[in-house]
Amino acid sequence: MALQGWRFFGVSATIIIYIGGVLFLSMNNIPGSHPKRTRIERLAEFSSFHSPRFPMPSRKMTIRWCRDLKYLNRELPSYTDYKAGDFYTALPSDVSASLQLQGVPSAPMLTALASFPGSGNTWLRYLLQQATGILTGSIYKDYGLLKTGFPAENVCNSSVLLVKTHEWGSKAWAPFSKAILLVRDPEKAIIAEFNRQSGGHIGFASPDRYKRTKGKYWQQFVSNKLKGWELMNLSWARNFTGSIKVVFYDDLVQHTERELRSILDFLEFPVNEQLMRCALMRKEGIFRRKKRLLSFDPYTESMRAELLTRRRIVYNLLGRLKDIE
Repeated sequence: MALQGWRFFGVSATIIIYIGGVLFLSMNNIPGSHPKRTRIERLAEFSSFHSPRFPMPSRKMTIRWCRDLKYLNRELPSYTDYKAGDFYTALPSDVSASLQLQGVPSAPMLTALASFPGSGNTWLRYLLQQATGILTGSIYKDYGLLKTGFPAENVCNSSVLLVKTHEWGSKAWAPFSKAILLVRDPEKAIIAEFNRQSGGHIGFASPDRYKRTKGKYWQQFVSNKLKGWELMNLSWARNFTGSIKVVFYDDLVQHTERELRSILDFLEFPVNEQLMRCALMRKEGIFRRKKRLLSFDPYTESMRAELLTRRRIVYNLLGRLKDIE
């Protein structure tokens, strides 16, 4: 009896020790049981920007800037800090008039980087930041861009080199005294925007999305975006009263240095030859979507006819006669 009692005690002790060990190991592997490491994010001025919280374009990709990015001017009056919504509620000219009555000098006006979505706006901003070391702003707040190379997203004052916008109309261009209009062939711009809406800034739409609802979704998308492409470009080209420079995306791709020098001259920003060489060496960056060939033509004959008609109207106004056909 005594021997059996000792055996029972030994087996029980072994089981208890085993269960205790399992519980101990489990507790050490529970998510959140370890103290969090402090993460420092450099937003305003940085040489290599990367945030693991935002996987766009890739958790493993890091931007190598030619020089630490900075603002043109940090000491600006607070009234120049327009937010995206302010462009549609109160005209900055009204703000300036009110401030002048109070004896406050008006702030320098801004330069717009205007383009239809999918026209290479983000890539041009990347090139300019590389070539100047100066941050570019936006009337929007794209969190993907905010955390992967454009910490001045939603900054809409003259502390930045220029300000991104896809809007058009009198209220949209009211804050700007100068504008760069970036124009891309509508056929490519529409597909680029379709890819962005489906796969992010450098991703792609799956082939199945073109065939969604038996192709009606894509057909309506092309119709709406093509009208927007025409209206946006014509509105800025015809009606903007400030100085405007038209830049064609194809020229920027084929003659990057020439176009960058011309843009900087328009901005009255001195060219730093060392930064220019560095920008050209790193011109691809991570914000330019790689080419991908589809196994089918997404545009029908009627779509292509409409593309040609609207391209002719816009390119004729802009003097781009060689690309009308």
